[in-house]
Amino acid sequence: MASLQGSSLSRCGAIARLFLKLGVIGFGGPAAHIALMDEEVVKRRRWLTREHFLDLLGATNLIPGPNSTEMAIHVGFSYGGWPGLVVAGVCFVLPAVVLTGLLAWVYVEFGTVPAIAPLLYGIKPAVLAIIASALWRLGKKAVKSRPLGLVAAAVIPLLLWGVNEVLALLIGGVVGMVWLRQPPTPPTEKTASLWVAAANGLALTTRSELVQAAAATTGATLGQIALVFLKVGAVLFGSGYVLIAFLEGELVGRGWLTQTELLDAIAIGQFTPGPVLSTATFIGYLMAGVPGAVVATVGIFLPSFGLVALLNPLIPKLRQSPWAAAFLDAVNASSVALMAVVTVRLAGLTLWGDAIALGITLLATVAIFQFKIGPVWIVLGGAAVGLLSHALA
Repeated sequence: MASLQGSSLSRCGAIARLFLKLGVIGFGGPAAHIALMDEEVVKRRRWLTREHFLDLLGATNLIPGPNSTEMAIHVGFSYGGWPGLVVAGVCFVLPAVVLTGLLAWVYVEFGTVPAIAPLLYGIKPAVLAIIASALWRLGKKAVKSRPLGLVAAAVIPLLLWGVNEVLALLIGGVVGMVWLRQPPTPPTEKTASLWVAAANGLALTTRSELVQAAAATTGATLGQIALVFLKVGAVLFGSGYVLIAFLEGELVGRGWLTQTELLDAIAIGQFTPGPVLSTATFIGYLMAGVPGAVVATVGIFLPSFGLVALLNPLIPKLRQSPWAAAFLDAVNASSVALMAVVTVRLAGLTLWGDAIALGITLLATVAIFQFKIGPVWIVLGGAAVGLLSHALA
């Protein structure tokens, strides 16, 4: 018994150290966080196989909540059981929450936030290289057959047309499942075209937007703050950036927060490491000080822990069913397509018309692929170049 407890404590310690580190260096949003986790838990530590990692990623993309935080919780649960689930999730969000809380205090006291734009200027293009390396590794495992490649290709235009990420992944999963479970006959170009057309047609006929309305009120109690962020955490699909639309209706619409305060809060979430949902900490502090920051943070992240605890044990069982396994394979391929689209969009925003940023990305790419430089040094190197270019400007 003592040895088992020691083993559990050792694993939890390793989980805590890793996810605290990832929480500190995790700039660049969900795609970057997933890339860092793949590097650390699959390639370096071998806590999970890449196949299992992809299964977790595909499942995470289909449930509400912050994807990268849920992936951290999945990894912790898979490697360290129930204690690992809690430790991984808490340690991953803790650096961002603490930093965001400190910035909220500075904002309230001085009416502004520290200028760290030079750091971000160098970090963002460096992170693109980290994402690209993970995309290459995950893509080789996920797109392991021609039908899966065509499923991924069919999902890309759906995402570019603005189809909801979860809907696009579900379409890819269902279409891929049916196709993969057909008798093994050589696919023709005509067959592929029909499946792509069917997927696109289904998306166009089912595409919809969520319309929200909020009654105007003034002031907010701790209970109301907790309920708002609990609801957002339980229904927020896709990346954390969808958070803006939710909070505008829930908080600005009720008169609890001004538009300027919301934009400042989102800015804080953008240039702090870790999950962008740490924005909740900032907003909670603005609304009700430290107690507000605590209940907002707990409220928005709590549903993720519950959803992962329910879903994680089911994934290996799904692999035992041929139909469910085919669905997971297709969702995994679709998830790689989603990551590719996000990466291209980030690259366009970060690199377009900026020779220095492009140079940072190219140097970081060579450092990763040719010299096997770790992500920590890539992030630190990008930050250093950003500071240097600002000083010389």
